[in-house]
Amino acid sequence: MNFKIIITFFIILGFISCKSTAELKAPKNVILLISDGTGLSQISSAFYYKESIPNYTRFQNIGLINTSSSEQDVTDSAAGATAFACGVKTYNGAIGVDANKKNVKNIVEIVSAKNIKTGVIATSAITHATPASFYAHVFNRGQEEDIALHLTKSEIDFFAGGGLNYFTQRKDGQNLLNTLKNNQFTINTDTLSDFSKIESTQKVAFLLAEKEMPKIEDGRGDFLSKATELGIEFLNKDNSGFFLMSEGSQIDWGGHNNDAPYLISELIDFDNVIGKVLDFAEKDGNTLVVVTSDHETGGFTLAAKKKKREDGSEYSDYSEIGPTFSTGGHSATLIPVFAYGPGSEKFIGVYENNEIFEKILNVTNWDK
Repeated sequence: MNFKIIITFFIILGFISCKSTAELKAPKNVILLISDGTGLSQISSAFYYKESIPNYTRFQNIGLINTSSSEQDVTDSAAGATAFACGVKTYNGAIGVDANKKNVKNIVEIVSAKNIKTGVIATSAITHATPASFYAHVFNRGQEEDIALHLTKSEIDFFAGGGLNYFTQRKDGQNLLNTLKNNQFTINTDTLSDFSKIESTQKVAFLLAEKEMPKIEDGRGDFLSKATELGIEFLNKDNSGFFLMSEGSQIDWGGHNNDAPYLISELIDFDNVIGKVLDFAEKDGNTLVVVTSDHETGGFTLAAKKKKREDGSEYSDYSEIGPTFSTGGHSATLIPVFAYGPGSEKFIGVYENNEIFEKILNVTNWDK
């Protein structure tokens, strides 16, 4: 009798397990937010310098990724973003190609074939390494005129950022704005427009600076938040599902410059974007949000501030922070991953950066 009871228990448990697995909800939309050059210390700065509670506190599912590229322990943004966009480890400088320089399908190409809308946003030039990895295939990230040409022929439905010169001031004399128009893009080179003005258009391009967008310190304002909200509204207009990548590009540049105020102001701007995206995802209920970075830059540390006594000797004042840097380049520190929404539990743990790609395709069933 006891044996029969045990067998019955496991059969019932099996049915419950199968039912629970079947009822797991697949997200319809994915928003990938990338804070270029951001490690844990950069994120921590928001907890000390932002005047309100950071939006990072709203996540419960958190993991860590190893960012090393195929040939180097310390990655660059091109290899790092290609891992996210294409699911492969590659060499530093590579955009959308593997370690053997062969083109690899990116997530935009994969999901566009399924009638899923796609978009990319950046505070850098839209041809810069991170956004480029989601639509281009070149051997070297420095080929920005070639990357711009790839964008005109890509499946992207919405993009916003800088980089106008790579479309209009080209060595080959082409004006790629004409190519974009021929490929059904509505183009604005002055400002972000209201949704009502682009709602009926098929594709939208905003190229709002000759190269990179201005710094927050130089008056960029809330471009990244507004562009991301506009991108969500545009890509979601027919409710067919969408993938959007939005990058806070210049956190990285503050790290390279060892400029703490620059870095922190850009990080706080990115945290504001997280808030807007989570507000949408909470109301929508069908959106997976993944927040991470390609690598850390600057060896940034929230150290105790160094002060001097009257005799000239130094001491550390543990009541005040004095941000410091250990390098002008990148580091190999593990990078946090924050996830919210359906499938977000799959992003818990410690894993390789290219697994972000695999996890997104798996939880959405876009790999089917």
